[in-house]
Amino acid sequence: MTDTNLTRRGLLATTVGAAALTALPRMAFAKELLRMSTLGPGTSPNLVMTTFANIINRTLPDYEIQLNATGAATRHVLEVAMGKSDFCMSSPAIHALMRDQAAMYEKIKQAPELVTKLRTVLNFPMGVYHIAVYGSSGITSMDEIKGKRVFLGPPGGAAYATMQRLFKAVAGLEEGTDYEAVGLGWDAAAAAFQDGNLDVYCNPTNAPSPALTQIAVTNQIRFLGIPADKLETEAVQKLVGRPGFSAATLPAGVYGDNQLNESDVTTLGVTVGIVCNEAADEDMIYQMTKAFYAGVEEAGESSPWLRAISPETAVKDIDMPLHPGSLRALTELGVDIPDVAKG
Repeated sequence: MTDTNLTRRGLLATTVGAAALTALPRMAFAKELLRMSTLGPGTSPNLVMTTFANIINRTLPDYEIQLNATGAATRHVLEVAMGKSDFCMSSPAIHALMRDQAAMYEKIKQAPELVTKLRTVLNFPMGVYHIAVYGSSGITSMDEIKGKRVFLGPPGGAAYATMQRLFKAVAGLEEGTDYEAVGLGWDAAAAAFQDGNLDVYCNPTNAPSPALTQIAVTNQIRFLGIPADKLETEAVQKLVGRPGFSAATLPAGVYGDNQLNESDVTTLGVTVGIVCNEAADEDMIYQMTKAFYAGVEEAGESSPWLRAISPETAVKDIDMPLHPGSLRALTELGVDIPDVAKG
């Protein structure tokens, strides 16, 4: 008898509770929670994707993007391809490695199939590789970093490998033999450089980078570049010719009077992007793409680094189809869509 009464009371409570929930405002349950993975604080992708999430969360009441800034992009893309996450940063270089089942994907047999499950929301310039030293260090070229403490990027990441290869290609310097590569995350490395605990700080970021701008307010800094006589060498061209990479310019004076470079610096530029699963809702991606670029146009007046982000850069170096929602949005924004992006 007791069990029956408990059951009836439980059913009654459930019915009453359901009625109460129904009576609450619809908007309390309208938000769809979405997970977006990016690189850690101190990186250009983190800045751009945090801005993306903030714009969406502020302007589209049906969605809430929660940012995950831990882990590696090479792992994040697998999670998105498998439907375990909604968005992440990726790059043409990563897609090429997945298709070829190369490097970190060598033992992942599903990689070539998984990359076909990804769709581009938009590409954006990750920026140019800043190779920064303090003016007081006396370092003026890459061959002078021998014996120094250098931050190439987080160990195991794409930036680390790229800078390791660049110092070898330009100056013949071997990591671990000719200089010490310091193993830190992006945020910790920026703090260490600011505190004088690193001799050389490398970061692929849009210029002017907020972190380096802050340093240049009170310190003279110099950026190391690729000399003209090294740019056309086979080793450097292999780096420049990778998917999503190019030779790029870091302008003289972009960091103000404390930037010691008297002329523009030639360095590496890199394109990355936001990707989602092919099954993502078309209307959702459409709304997000339109909202993002509207928000960027407005915020660019007060955030100079955002001025490099535009609808036109959404298809730069693109090597996989746009998501149908993004394709529709960018077409409406007047972007000339390359065939590879049309699917």
